[in-house]
Amino acid sequence: MSLRRMLGTLTVVGAIAAVSAACGSGASPAAAAAPSLPGLATSVTTTGPAWAVVVMGGSAAQYNNFWQIFTRPTDTAKWRLVTPPGVASNGGFVIAGNGAGSLTAGFRPSQDLVFTPLAATSDDGSAWTSGVLDASLADLADALAASDDGALLALLGNGTVELSADGGANWTTLTTLRSLAASASGRQCGVRALTGTAFTPGHTALLAGDCTHRGVAGIFAESDHAWHLAGPTMPGPLARENVSVLALASTPGGVAALLAAGAGDHASLVGAWTAGTSDHWVTSAALPLRAAVTSVSFGPGGQTALVLTGNAGEILAGAGGSWQSLPALPSGTATLVPAPGGVQALAVHSVTLTVWQLARDRAAWQSAQVIKVPIQFGSSD
Repeated sequence: MSLRRMLGTLTVVGAIAAVSAACGSGASPAAAAAPSLPGLATSVTTTGPAWAVVVMGGSAAQYNNFWQIFTRPTDTAKWRLVTPPGVASNGGFVIAGNGAGSLTAGFRPSQDLVFTPLAATSDDGSAWTSGVLDASLADLADALAASDDGALLALLGNGTVELSADGGANWTTLTTLRSLAASASGRQCGVRALTGTAFTPGHTALLAGDCTHRGVAGIFAESDHAWHLAGPTMPGPLARENVSVLALASTPGGVAALLAAGAGDHASLVGAWTAGTSDHWVTSAALPLRAAVTSVSFGPGGQTALVLTGNAGEILAGAGGSWQSLPALPSGTATLVPAPGGVQALAVHSVTLTVWQLARDRAAWQSAQVIKVPIQFGSSD
């Protein structure tokens, strides 16, 4: 979520697919890769529109993979392409919603690009303003977070966390993986990697991490220049397992997270939510993990949707709910978009995005919209 993957809710960040790089660096403790997702495809729903990020085109090896941003404004049921122009998007987008119609997108570095261009919109993607983060965002769907007061959090590939109080014009270092690991809360968790960022509705900065101490959910909150553990208590037998935060995101109702506990045949997923500015968490029933998670998305009312390998999907209807299996997903589904009363699947085939709507009886998917994206192969922009 991220948090928050987030991590969400169409901005999620979530959903979260496609993340492969480690958050730690050679200068950080236990430079082990975070239990991240294999990509950046995700969706998030803000207080206004829904947003989604997917990769389209062709071979990544030939730089013909072009990441795209789509939005579904609140006044329409139709999606539209709103990818910011002017910068190559082969490295992927990290997005963060911060209010009605507002989104900040980070272009992950690729090819000869060594910094992170930023683009921000306040009108559903009709116009974008540019900015820059003079560093490389981590390859994580929740590496960027935004608050409604204009603040931004950025998790870098070397484990540094940067804060901007003015929408990205100026940045300062908030903490690093090494510093957090040396703190009392970091030692209590045994944090070995950072996996995402988020803000609470009250503008408190949150970090998500991978803990080596059993039963500790690595969600850290910043207060008076110090960090404390603020994650949920793991339910039942999961309190004896190692816990990773796969997604962390701000949602209209609070903060949402997706936690992974255990490993191998004993791995389970748990959804978790706070209400408003409270740090009291509600958790879902555990979902035995039988396939890899490729995308996590958050929606209104605490909805959480997962894309799993093998054309499988799972959804939580709301905070504290139980997981429900979805009918086999349409071929090419990159991310799911939870919405009031239903869910949509965004499926990609080269330059074509098909939006599928789950029927009210949840028996089958129905094609709702087809968008052809004008991609110039070989242009790398």
